[in-house]
Amino acid sequence: MAATKTSDAADMKFVLPRLKINTELATRILTGFIRDSITKAGMARAVIGLSGGIDSAVSAYLAAAALGAENVLALRMPYTTSSAESLRDAEAVIEDLSLPHLIVPISDMADPLITRFPNMSPLRRGNIMARLRMITLYDQSMAWGGLVIGTSNKTEFLLGYSTIYGDSGVALHPIADLYKFQVRQMARHLGVPGAIVSKPPSADLWVGQTDEDELGFTYDQADQVLFLLVDERYTVDEVADEGFDRDFVIQIWERVKANHYKRTMPNIAKLSKRSIGHDFLYLRDYTGRAGRV
Repeated sequence: MAATKTSDAADMKFVLPRLKINTELATRILTGFIRDSITKAGMARAVIGLSGGIDSAVSAYLAAAALGAENVLALRMPYTTSSAESLRDAEAVIEDLSLPHLIVPISDMADPLITRFPNMSPLRRGNIMARLRMITLYDQSMAWGGLVIGTSNKTEFLLGYSTIYGDSGVALHPIADLYKFQVRQMARHLGVPGAIVSKPPSADLWVGQTDEDELGFTYDQADQVLFLLVDERYTVDEVADEGFDRDFVIQIWERVKANHYKRTMPNIAKLSKRSIGHDFLYLRDYTGRAGRV
């Protein structure tokens, strides 16, 4: 729930100015991260799913700047209920960046499972679509010879607004340390089409779905509270003392804690002296004594 007091606090915007970033510096850091991650894997290409939303658009612009547009394969993966507007917005990004691209509809893949369970909730259907899109991206990752780039932001990750082994199951996450408010700043800096920047955020998983309607509060409200709780390490009481509704702050913090498992690798039961994830810990580009194989 988003209480009236929370809405009033969001109107104060006393935290939002602190969320402003140096977009030029952020662009240099994130393009360097993409280039470094891809090349350390021995590759030069990337694959990205374009939904027509701001997050995937920003990720595509960063990837094109890092690797060259010709090395970034953009996939549109519509379901029967996907909006025509989303497809058009994704097309606008593809045309602006001159990206190689494919359209791979997922309806024929999803429907056999969806129709098997006629009482399936919209959330279950959405999870199926998200995971089938990731299957498609990884298939094209093999065919194209590039890593799959994620498009999730920090707000979504902290709130658990993602599908495990769906949109969260990627090789690298360029924008996962940017709150939604900051993604909008990056979009304006990178020249993302204005129609994408201004439209209501939506995963486009069913007709009329919007992120904020589903969450029950706005991203600006969540970002302010999350920034204080996570980045500034405020307690719930300290955030409430800043003018936010305490019940709302508790709701946000409980979501962060409840969805922590989505932000970590699967836990491994420890039996040996050196268990993966416990004692056997190395950087991603670790090659060991024998070198790369």
